[in-house]
Amino acid sequence: MSQKESLRGLTRRDLLKRASAAGASFVVGAGFLAAPDAAWAYEATHLDAETFATLVQMARDIYPHDQVADEYYVIAVKGYDSAEAAAGITAGIAALNAAAQGKGFDSYLATGWERDRVDILRGMEDSAFFQQIRGGLVTGLYNQKAVWPIFGYEGESFSQGGYIDRGFNDINWL
Repeated sequence: MSQKESLRGLTRRDLLKRASAAGASFVVGAGFLAAPDAAWAYEATHLDAETFATLVQMARDIYPHDQVADEYYVIAVKGYDSAEAAAGITAGIAALNAAAQGKGFDSYLATGWERDRVDILRGMEDSAFFQQIRGGLVTGLYNQKAVWPIFGYEGESFSQGGYIDRGFNDINWL
């Protein structure tokens, strides 16, 4: 088989897949984290990949919204991937994993059922670590303009004439 004949069997899609895989191997660093079952990726700089993935799962379990994609939770917690916060987050995730192991699981992230993870979180909801993450998520998650349409919030109304002519009578759940 000649080289020309072997290239003829390579489709444009195959070529793009091979080229992007080869390119990604050069771009991806040691702290790169990608969800195997979702469309998000993040390159952690101060937290290891498992700690950051556990933090994202914890955020999803604290404020669960099935209609909100994981990428918005990643954006909400990526502020904890800093030199100042890394030690506290790592210690908090270690305590979270220890609590999960106390309930018979390998780690918090390996706990399959949401209700089991919520039980683990309830056991540590008075801790400073839990309160720090919960408090940061209120603004980190809900202040993202991309999330607002998912919840039906149209944003501020002052620049568009106020709520009297726009949105005042939109409530359909009462």
